[in-house]
Amino acid sequence: MDNGKRTVVVTGFGPFGEHAVNASWVAVKELEQLGLGPGVDLHVHEVPVEYQAVSCLVPSLWEQYHPQLVVHVGVSGAATAITLEMCGHNHGYKRPDNCSFCPDTHCCVEGGADCIKSVIDMETVCQRVKASGLGVSVTVSKDAGRYLCDYIYYLSLHLSGGSSAFVHVPPGEALQRRAARPRPPGHPAGDAGAAGPGPGRQSL
Repeated sequence: MDNGKRTVVVTGFGPFGEHAVNASWVAVKELEQLGLGPGVDLHVHEVPVEYQAVSCLVPSLWEQYHPQLVVHVGVSGAATAITLEMCGHNHGYKRPDNCSFCPDTHCCVEGGADCIKSVIDMETVCQRVKASGLGVSVTVSKDAGRYLCDYIYYLSLHLSGGSSAFVHVPPGEALQRRAARPRPPGHPAGDAGAAGPGPGRQSL
C-alpha cells in the first residue's frame, strides 16, 4: 500500500585496501540515525567491494524497494572535499576487487552507453550547499574512478534511467575534521549529509 512517503536507498562500501573502516559506510550509518524526515522511507545497505556482488545487489535493491532515488556513497583516499559525481562510466574496469576479480570485458554493462549522466543537477546542488552557510567543502567531478564506485554508479544509472547519485567522501580522519567544524546557528551537525571527491589514491 502506498503510504505517501518517498523511498530512498543509500549504500556505502565495506572495507578495502588501507580503509579497514570505510568512511562511506560510517557516513551512511550516521545518516540512518539522523533520518531524512517523516516523509521519507530510508533504507541503507553496506556493499562489498566486489564487482559480482555489486552486479547482484544493485538490481535487487531497485526491484525490492522501487525507490525514487538511490544514493551511493564511496571513499576516496585523495579527497579533500565532499564530491558529487556527475556521471558513471561503462568501460575501463581493470583493477581487481577484494576477491582479486575484475570483469573480463573491463565493462559494466555490455552494449551500454559509454557514459550516463545523473538526472540530478550536481552543479546546482553543489552551489546550494556552498551558499547554505554550513561550512562544508563541496565540489563536483566527472570521473568517479573506474573502480567499484564508478561501477556501482553506472549500473544504478543504467537501471534507473539516471535517477541515481554518487557521493565521494574523504577518509575517516578528514571526514571527522569536517564534521567537527563549527556550524552557523540553526544548522545541527547532521545537516551536512555526505558527499566527497573523485578518483585518487585508494579510491573505490
